[in-house]
Amino acid sequence: MSGVTLVGHSAGPNQEGLSGEEKYVIEKVAHLTGDTWLLQARLQYGSHDIPVPVPVHIKWAGDTPVITLTDLTIPGVGTFTARILIYRDQYAGMWSSKDHGGQLFGKIVHAH
Repeated sequence: MSGVTLVGHSAGPNQEGLSGEEKYVIEKVAHLTGDTWLLQARLQYGSHDIPVPVPVHIKWAGDTPVITLTDLTIPGVGTFTARILIYRDQYAGMWSSKDHGGQLFGKIVHAH
């Protein structure tokens, strides 16, 4: 997962249509302990490009990783819960924060 960009969209339960393109750049992944990993990421949406270290738990459903975070505070961004399933070169999942949330999906683009 190092050197990949998740490129996709999200949709909220009360939102018509999809968001503009969102990008989550995963620059580096490091194993911390057990099922805990640290994603050195950049969140890109609208005019924002925010570098953040994100500690996540990775659970496995057979051969499919599921990134999980629960009530994780990202300084300057907010507190989030998410479940994101990764399979081949696609991702899909759900996310929520204090006052909004929704579904997200897209493709995984590998750096060349």
